[in-house]
Amino acid sequence: MNSAPQSWEPPFCPNPKCCFHRGDTTLWRHVKIGFFIRKTPPYKIQRRRCVACRRSFVASTFLPTYWLHRPELLVPVFHRLVSCSGLRQIATEFKASPETIARLAGRLGRHALLYHELNRPKGPVTEPLAADSFESFEFSQYHPTSFHVAVGKSSHFFYGFTESEKRRSGTMKQKQLRKRERLELRLGRPDPRSVEHDFAHLLETVAPEAQKLELHTDKHRDYPRAVRRLKHLEIDHHTISSRALRTADNPLFAINLLDLLIRHGSANHKRQTIAHSKRRNGAAERMAIFLVWRNWMRPYSIRRKGKTPAMRLGLIGHKVSVEELLKERYFPSRIELPRRWQEYYARTVITRAIPNGRKHELKYAA
Repeated sequence: MNSAPQSWEPPFCPNPKCCFHRGDTTLWRHVKIGFFIRKTPPYKIQRRRCVACRRSFVASTFLPTYWLHRPELLVPVFHRLVSCSGLRQIATEFKASPETIARLAGRLGRHALLYHELNRPKGPVTEPLAADSFESFEFSQYHPTSFHVAVGKSSHFFYGFTESEKRRSGTMKQKQLRKRERLELRLGRPDPRSVEHDFAHLLETVAPEAQKLELHTDKHRDYPRAVRRLKHLEIDHHTISSRALRTADNPLFAINLLDLLIRHGSANHKRQTIAHSKRRNGAAERMAIFLVWRNWMRPYSIRRKGKTPAMRLGLIGHKVSVEELLKERYFPSRIELPRRWQEYYARTVITRAIPNGRKHELKYAA
């Protein structure tokens, strides 16, 4: 995965401003402009230049390891991020800094967002959906978050997610109440209608076009209000108590199982964890990695060695390996992400305790 064959021909111009980046490349011309020498194999790299925009590039420009100092870590880091390892644990294993692992997790998350959007089912959703929210937190337990997820009832395909920042609630000591008040005076209070807004964004992401949709949720009071916001969807909304037995006969079985797998495989979503995400955007990137792993890599049933959710929907005929997932680089200028996911890709989701968090503004890195 670290290099491409020297006989390889580029599929399009990698410059987003070039007319041959998105459109028809039949008339596109590029020329070879010599080589440069590297310290690692392959040592001699062919350079090319687009005749139209004069931008030069190499074969590795089209690989997800482009511009990485430790490209060999991309595959093992993916495996460990879905195996409940924390960033510092991974960094210790590979003798890297936690910041290096965090950057790789961000790159993998952005790649996963584009991969899912490119390969997800197109057109109307053809099966009933189960949707729910599960609680986590960013930075500290005074900044809880709620991830909203939607999954197919029959295929168990993980269609999408959004998240909301929330106000800390529940039983607290007087000392904790005073600290929450000080934090809210300094940072402001989260929107009390955030769950309603972001659950509506979830359904808009999953079903962007007008259609009829069968939806199953628990009796959270914000869900009906979110459903009423979506004028382009005709939603048949069914509810069931969240206290009902979580068996296979429960209409929310698919979403309950997904919640279980997320907490089982994600160190940052364990209860009372010290591996929690420092930023909500980082948690969203890791959720995108889990989404791709769940849909295209993990069988629906491990014991039965069954098909993956993507295979059950007929999207693909085999399980996808991490190497296959990372065989090519995807460009956000060629794949239009849903509005909310564009914010995750650009890392513009703000954590109140870290208002100046780094955004994704790199010119060369994916």
